Amino acid sequence: MTETSTLSKPMVDGFGRLITYVRMSVTDRCDLRCRYCMAETMIFLPRRDVLSLEEMVELADTFIARGVKRIRLTGGEPLVRNGIDQLIPELGKRIGRGLDELTMTTNGTQLARHAQMLRDAGICRINVSLDSRDPERFRYITRRGDLAQVLDGIDAAARTGLRVKINMVALKDLNEDEIAPMLHWCATRGHDLTLIETMPLGEVEEDRTQQYLPLSVVRERLEREFRLIPSLARTGGPARYYEVEGLGIRLGFITPLTHNFCDGCNRIRVAATGTVFGCLGHDQKVELRDLLRSGGAEVVNDALDRLLAGKPKGHQFRIEATEPAVARHMSVTGG
Repeated sequence: MTETSTLSKPMVDGFGRLITYVRMSVTDRCDLRCRYCMAETMIFLPRRDVLSLEEMVELADTFIARGVKRIRLTGGEPLVRNGIDQLIPELGKRIGRGLDELTMTTNGTQLARHAQMLRDAGICRINVSLDSRDPERFRYITRRGDLAQVLDGIDAAARTGLRVKINMVALKDLNEDEIAPMLHWCATRGHDLTLIETMPLGEVEEDRTQQYLPLSVVRERLEREFRLIPSLARTGGPARYYEVEGLGIRLGFITPLTHNFCDGCNRIRVAATGTVFGCLGHDQKVELRDLLRSGGAEVVNDALDRLLAGKPKGHQFRIEATEPAVARHMSVTGG
């Protein structure tokens, strides 16, 4: 294990924001094809273009040495990556040695067989994407998913002691009638819920203007039924939370379109290829794969400094735009 206790130069961008959170994609592959996320027929990266497990660990050590406290593993679907059961325990060794928290976002399809490994590796909480609890609707949204498989995974995770937060993308005329029931369902199981606005990333063969449901509208509807009390709770990401009176859980809102959250951005994103993006909604990036393979720590850190100097102040998502904000899919960038 690389020593991570000696802090190198912290990562601070051109706007004075301290970067302490990295979202790291371990694969662009996924076993679902969610309509708002990717096209039905996807061409995934050749394996030679993806970082090895050892390179991912090396890159994580570089981030930790520069002050990163939280790493979230994403995809695609991270649990379909070959060797994930070796990668996560290795990264888990960094918890308490520079890293405060290792977390994961998953679609839950592989969770039942991996949940205990995640808990044993030191992961305490995970996010599970679940946009519907109706089996047919779930299959329609994901184009192939088995709801029972995901629910089994969520139950398995809870049994190990993992704290589960449900992520639900709010989709107009598709699952908006399920939002309040989802909140009640989460409360019966002790899971927090975060609602997310659909984002214009990549061509998905769907009209996102037809999918877009502003969370300002959703919150107004929910407040007719629930008392939402603003919470000071933060998990390191962009969600803003409310305590739901009487339910004992938190409700989060991620609102890239109705309420830009970029001023407090503390994160960068790493694709499975070693490409590091300063912003989800821009193509500003540095390529670290070849530098990792041939250049060494100094050139990797120099590249990160260039990225930080050019990190945009914020995204410019516009749901009504005729083209996506960026051509890459969410699964490429890292969830």
